[in-house]
Amino acid sequence: MKKLFALIAVLTVFVLGSSVSVKAQETEAPATEQVAAAQPAADVAADKIENAAKAAEEGQSLHSALKQKFIEGGPGFMTSILICLILGLALAIERVIYLNLATTNTKKLLTDVEQALNKGGYEAAKEVCRNTRGPVASIFYQGLDRHNEGVEVIEKSIISYGGVQMGLLERNLSWIGLFIALGPMLGFLGTVIGMIQAFDAIEVAGDISPTLVAAGIKVALITTVFGLIVAMILQIFYNYCLSKIDSITGDMEESSISLLDMIVKYNIKK
Repeated sequence: MKKLFALIAVLTVFVLGSSVSVKAQETEAPATEQVAAAQPAADVAADKIENAAKAAEEGQSLHSALKQKFIEGGPGFMTSILICLILGLALAIERVIYLNLATTNTKKLLTDVEQALNKGGYEAAKEVCRNTRGPVASIFYQGLDRHNEGVEVIEKSIISYGGVQMGLLERNLSWIGLFIALGPMLGFLGTVIGMIQAFDAIEVAGDISPTLVAAGIKVALITTVFGLIVAMILQIFYNYCLSKIDSITGDMEESSISLLDMIVKYNIKK
């Protein structure tokens, strides 16, 4: 009997030991799986950090590369092209502001002038023109100021003063056109000089190799690119100014005809 109990005890200990080892293995397996699952997440996070660092480094290198290309293009030509861009942009922005301020709602102005003319006469109409901004109001004032001199005189004064206003609208556009042409010309001049430098290097070395001509060709290409960029930027502003001038000129001509009709009708009523 004692041997039987001893055998049962040994079997019980063996079974319990094996179950404990199995449970330990089961608990170790999820832990291993968690570690294995956490490892790719850590790798992904590290990759994201590395990519962000690379992107920041690339953004910084883009700015530095732009400065480096500007220096490599040659200080003389690149500075000249930069001056063309700065002066051209200054004149273009001034024209854009002036033309936007010169834009007038001509329909509203005609209505206000007609109402003032019917209520208070020419002086009230001229007061409306004095308080309105833009070349159209100035032309109206010149026409109303000569209402006693006949329709032909009024028409001539409107045409003459319209020419003066056109000159004010188109002021400095010729300078913007100059910088549009001058930017690429300076770039092409840098191209020619860069090619001359390349051939000079070949002549001195007595041999043709990429390292000898690379510097000259680089100067040629960089100056050309920057000159064309300057011309494209200024050309956009130039065309915008031309479109605004055409719009204002059309309003001036159309509203001037309406003003003459208005003056004739008012003189007939009187």
